[in-house]
Amino acid sequence: MSARGFGDLEAVVIERIWDRSEKTTVRELFDELARERDIAYTTVMSTMDNLHRKGWLERERVGKAYRYWPTLSREEYSARLMREALGSGGRSDVVLAHFVEQMSSEESEGLRAALRKLSRSKSR
Repeated sequence: MSARGFGDLEAVVIERIWDRSEKTTVRELFDELARERDIAYTTVMSTMDNLHRKGWLERERVGKAYRYWPTLSREEYSARLMREALGSGGRSDVVLAHFVEQMSSEESEGLRAALRKLSRSKSR
């Protein structure tokens, strides 16, 4: 399951699902999207089915419908994108140096905190 490659509608659908705290049905997501754009129920249904087949959504049958939820959180997805970029961007040490140079002071402190936490958990 590569992190890249969401189509435009797939990106909209996965973002909406990430924004929810509960599992959702095609009908629930369709009703939300239909208030904002001209879209067919079957388009939402096939998009959610595609995301399921690609491994981005899990589902369970409830009556005649499915309830869907993401297999990764938004943050886990972002981390996977970062990992793929690091692995395909040339020398990882140089890529990381350029990445860190672009961080804000808050992001830099967040990175230091995450590294400290990881270091503590590995030393146990």
